[in-house]
Amino acid sequence: RGLLESAGMIRSEQVDDSDVIIINTCAVRENAEDKVYGEIGNLKCLKRKNKKLILGICGCMVEQPEILKKVMDTFPEVNLFFGTHEVPQLYDLLYEAITTGERIVSIESKAGEVIEELPACRLNRYKAFVNIIYGCNKFCTYCIVPYTRGKERSRKFDEVIKECKTLVDAGYQEITLLGQNVNAYGKDLDEGHDFADLMEAVAKLGIPRLRFTTSHPWDFSSKMIDVIAKYPNIMKFIHLPVQSGSNEVLRKMGRRYDRERYLNLVKEMREKIPGLSLSTDIIVGFPNESEEEFQDTLSLVDIVKYEAAFTFIYSPRRGTPAAALKDNVDYKEKSKRFQELVKHLEVSISEDAKRYIGGTYKVLVDGISKTDNNMLSGYTETNKLVHFKGDVSLVGKIVKVKILESHTYSMLGELVSE
Repeated sequence: RGLLESAGMIRSEQVDDSDVIIINTCAVRENAEDKVYGEIGNLKCLKRKNKKLILGICGCMVEQPEILKKVMDTFPEVNLFFGTHEVPQLYDLLYEAITTGERIVSIESKAGEVIEELPACRLNRYKAFVNIIYGCNKFCTYCIVPYTRGKERSRKFDEVIKECKTLVDAGYQEITLLGQNVNAYGKDLDEGHDFADLMEAVAKLGIPRLRFTTSHPWDFSSKMIDVIAKYPNIMKFIHLPVQSGSNEVLRKMGRRYDRERYLNLVKEMREKIPGLSLSTDIIVGFPNESEEEFQDTLSLVDIVKYEAAFTFIYSPRRGTPAAALKDNVDYKEKSKRFQELVKHLEVSISEDAKRYIGGTYKVLVDGISKTDNNMLSGYTETNKLVHFKGDVSLVGKIVKVKILESHTYSMLGELVSE
């Protein structure tokens, strides 16, 4: 959007009035791809009404040759395709599509250099996301990301600090440092800085809240834990994907750690960071996962006691090693295991939520609640969603809220006057 607006375009309030429509795609899970096909189907009629409309698709989906071919064959209405590495060339691609009227396809298989200072348009005036590293070198056997996003490429330390300082000076209340594997930051550079150094430097800028995602357990160091514990403005909420509690499944996934190492990491985190809140990702039904291996996942969940979790039934991604495996576990059994996992998770999530009742916590106000126009909503430092009554003038501010009720995935509170 920053690139398009700097070229003189403005956001269209109605999709029917658009001259350019770009769908940004994700290929990590199959349901995300299915949504894209449905969205193209909804939009293609606009192309028939307006022959000059540029209908484009970018992102990870089109970087997979078989999917690119499928979309091109199925939807002739789409006339611009570009990958994740071609975003800096959007001006030229768009100009070519507009002036020639031809179908433009620009998909580079090799990741390019990191381009700094591209124009950006931030939709939120209080929360900002800052990319610090692109790509991933881990090659987990189920994951398409290294094939679409390319090798790990860190931004220069000074460039990240400069961007974060600009945000702090502009009054932002929260920064989230982003990367496919955020704590691998700096390993590809020769600058002598790692992710712990970067996190500490951003915290020292005085941003009220600092978060990061997504971290890989294999790259999580004691130095990182010490920095998180040291600075009050680094939120005590860590997303730490485990994927499975079985050593055999972790080995087949290529995760580079075992159950014991993961649990020791969690133990060190909880010992050093009081009040820590942990979330995770878990895949159910990896090819040929046995009942015993699934039980290992349940037992790990019961030990760690996560406060939040993203759970998925395994979705094969064409082009990954795991997709070539023959699977002897049917979908019905996987669904049954999935429901059992959710029940186990809800026990710890519910228990954790109850400890907030009666306490007062700092909440960054996002805006009017999506479920009740008479309420405001925001998040605690440990990423708990809270609804409470208050004036809209509080949006973008950090306020104190006393928790009155817990509804497991959200909380009801009341504003505490200063």
